[in-house]
Amino acid sequence: MKLYSDFSGRRTRQIVGDLLALGAIALWVWFGVTVFQLVNALSRFGVQMEEAGSGFQDTMDELGETLGGIPLIGGGIRAPFDGASQAGGALEAAGQSQQETVYQLALGLGIGVAVLPILMILVVWLVPRIRFVRRAGRATAVVAHEAGLDLLALRALATQKLPAITAVSPDALGAWRRGDELVVRQLAELELRDAGVRLSPR
Repeated sequence: MKLYSDFSGRRTRQIVGDLLALGAIALWVWFGVTVFQLVNALSRFGVQMEEAGSGFQDTMDELGETLGGIPLIGGGIRAPFDGASQAGGALEAAGQSQQETVYQLALGLGIGVAVLPILMILVVWLVPRIRFVRRAGRATAVVAHEAGLDLLALRALATQKLPAITAVSPDALGAWRRGDELVVRQLAELELRDAGVRLSPR
């Protein structure tokens, strides 16, 4: 697998592009985490509600149990404290619900803020990089075959720009048909350069 071009200029651009893309991805991940933390901090109100409700419920339960133990009047006195204890439980449950709601909102916003830019970066950066790796791999495999240069030269005649072809030879097609090794090699090098592969010296 060839990750980078054999040619220094293109290789430098690829390395710089990789570093910038990875840096941008890390930045958006950090931004998403930051948004999550900022929004999730709002759940402290829910924590306070839960703690207040729990404390109030415990206090009312203790008072109800204490006063409920008084002979003759204990049963009647305890009932209001039991009701107040239930109200404290409802407040505690509301605090827990608020925390869960804020957490879900913070998680959704954090992921939403980070995912879309990261997907765009992957489309703009990763897809071309994958294409380069695949093309370079195929070109390297073709060169290894006996007729590889001839095939690459033919492809160059079909895909390369005319000025580049005529710079190799004014009669490049005729030279290819005649099997001119020098012209075939130079045409193949044109195609290999686009794939980021340097042809080894003969």
